[in-house]
This record gives sequence, C-alpha cells and structure tokens, in this order.
Amino acid sequence: MAKLGFIGLGIMGKPMAGHLLAAKHSVQVFDVNPAGVKEMVAKGAQACKTSKEVAQTSDIVFIMVPDTPDVEAVLFGKDGVAEGVRPGSTVVDMSSISPIATKEFAKKLIAMGVKVLDAPVSGGQVGAENATLSIMVGGDQAVFEEIKPYFQLMGKNIILIGGNGDGQTCKVANQIVVALNIQAVAEALLFASKAGADPAKVREALLGGFAQSRILEIHGERMLKRNFNPGFRIRLHQKDLNLALQGARSLGLSLPNTATAAQIFNAVAAAGGADLDHSALVTGLELLANHKVAR
Repeated sequence: MAKLGFIGLGIMGKPMAGHLLAAKHSVQVFDVNPAGVKEMVAKGAQACKTSKEVAQTSDIVFIMVPDTPDVEAVLFGKDGVAEGVRPGSTVVDMSSISPIATKEFAKKLIAMGVKVLDAPVSGGQVGAENATLSIMVGGDQAVFEEIKPYFQLMGKNIILIGGNGDGQTCKVANQIVVALNIQAVAEALLFASKAGADPAKVREALLGGFAQSRILEIHGERMLKRNFNPGFRIRLHQKDLNLALQGARSLGLSLPNTATAAQIFNAVAAAGGADLDHSALVTGLELLANHKVAR
C-alpha cells in the first residue's frame, strides 16, 4: 500500500485527510498550525516537521493550502517538497491557485522525475466532510488513473479536464459560476424584501421553478437566517475571482459580471467580513440598498 502525505490541514484539508485515514491508509501530515496536525495524529496520522519530511516519507503527496504563494512555498521554499521528493513519486495539488503558475510548477517537478496532478475541488466544507467533493483534474491520463482511487475517497464527481493547469482553469470557471449565482440570489431576495414581500416565501416559491439551484437552497437560507459562519470564506473567493480577472486580461476577455461580484466581495471584506462565508456577499448589496433582507 502506498504511503500518503497530506500538507495543509485547514477547513478543507482536515476532513479530506481524515477520509484517507478512515480507509486505513498510512498518512504523513504537516501544517504550519500544530493544532491541525495534533487532531490528525489523534486519528492515526504520523506527524512531520516540514513539507520536505512529508515528501521524504510519502509516495504520493497531497497539498491543500490557500493560495498560489502558499503552494510555491510548500513545493520550492526552504524545507519544501522539492527538497525531499523522490523520482517516481507523485505530487497532487488540490489547492485552488493560478493555472499559469500551476503549469510552471508542474514543469519543474516533472523535470525532477516527479508525476504531477492539479486537482482543485468544489463543494466547500460540507463536501469535504461528506466526501462528496467535485474534483477537477489536470495532468496525464495514466497518473490520473493511478490516483483516482484516492480521489474517490474524498469526492464523487471526478473529471480529468486535460493537461497540467486545466484542472485549475476549470476551478476558476467554477468560482465564476458560484459567485454570480450568489450575487443573483442575493439581489433577488433583497429586491423581494425591500418590495415588501416575505423573502422566505419568495425563496420557497423559486425553489419549485426554473430558478432552483443549490445556491438558492443553501446560501439563500444562510442569507435569511444571517448564518455567515464560514464554509468558504470571502477572502478565498476574492482570490479566485482575482485569478479569473487576471486570466481574462491575459486572454483579452471581458468578464463584466465577474468584476462586479469581485467588487462587492471587496466591499464586504473592507467592512471586516473577509472571513465570513461567501454568502455574506448579500451584506454588501444591503449596504447599497440601505435595507437588510428580513424574514
């Protein structure tokens, strides 16, 4: 049985690593936050002191950290994966980062004889905890088939999109769709509420029609109940939309609605909401309307 490594034990990483442990795999773990490591060790993981040590003791290394600079530091920084990884082993980055940087990271690792996949996920904390994540993969078909049994322990909808970087491109596209759907639901409920209708009843009616969506179901309820405890933080969605807009500039594209959603997220973050759930985008629109969505 392959030895697995997992770097990054945050909201998403902990349950994902936990599913690998529950399947009786040997898992070596590291995170800059010792609390996450301690929790995983209590479930049977082996603690490592650095990313380098994880790579030295693992055949397959999974990475789940917040942003592009974090992945670069994990891979190529001091005591990083590149210092300990062995030729023939596999690195799977499940973070959501720049597709352009992903391609460059893959080139460096492949030149070292390492197999590489980018495999960002969608589904949030609930999906991570329930092992129902959608996993969007970029890389070689043979490597994908080798790693797929491990993906199946963490997710349900597992698709090889194309070559290295294509998984990250798919994730950016996903984040555009999610952000614009959150914005649409927020605007609809705000409109209904300010017009004097019961937004809870409006949501209930919409759930039975063509406007039905998971975002209306889950995040619409969050907006009504004012439950913005983070499943996916605004600051992370800001990062993802910035990746979309940077990519659009490089491709000569205009993404006007994505830009608007990004600005509303920026407003919520500036008001102190960067660590709220991304459904709290509604609070930015509420400020513009001088009205709160009320049940």
